[in-house]
Amino acid sequence: MRYVEILEKLKSLGNPESVKGMASFGIKSAKVYGVSAPNLRRIAKETGKDHTLAQRLWASGIYEARIIACMIDDPGKASEEQLDHWVRDFDSWAVCDGCCSSLFDKTEFAYRKAVEWSRRQEEYVKRAGFVLMATLAVHDKKAGDEKFLKFLPLIKREAVDERNYVKKAVNWALRQIGKRNVNLNKAAVETATDIHKVDSRAAKWISSDALRELKSTAVQKRLRSRKA
Repeated sequence: MRYVEILEKLKSLGNPESVKGMASFGIKSAKVYGVSAPNLRRIAKETGKDHTLAQRLWASGIYEARIIACMIDDPGKASEEQLDHWVRDFDSWAVCDGCCSSLFDKTEFAYRKAVEWSRRQEEYVKRAGFVLMATLAVHDKKAGDEKFLKFLPLIKREAVDERNYVKKAVNWALRQIGKRNVNLNKAAVETATDIHKVDSRAAKWISSDALRELKSTAVQKRLRSRKA
């Protein structure tokens, strides 16, 4: 599908009631049509990979167009400059998470950006750093443990950030790393235990929630079966 066709399709599928519902869940952008996720995936599938088209869709500023842009862009053609530009445009957790899990974590810059963005002060940029850690832990099956062990001190450092979208991403990263294998589970549990000692409401919540899952019977059983 071409640029104009996609925009017309989005308008035709838009639902004002869905826009209100999305806003209640923190999905707000300057332009939102209220198109369902299955429809967005369908449009992206029909369009196929197209780096140039992805740039145009992102530049439109339309929430749904940007989600599609992340789905159809070619990770091999995405530059570091593009990632830095797009991350500054993030205006909701949904765009942040969609970009990180569909595109950013598949680029050659993913690990470096996770570290770099984790130090940033902008809420969605910092969230992007930790969402990358979480999605890399899930998607990069061939990566060695050392890549994720390097993330744990960063998680501990930023566990005091009280902002909702940051602390939830920090927690997500810690949990996903800890569910990767037995060794990382042990390291993540130790990190969570250290975080719990910090005098911070965010740190207490992050650590308690992570420990509850990482030490659960279900997770421990799954990790032991993988090791076996």
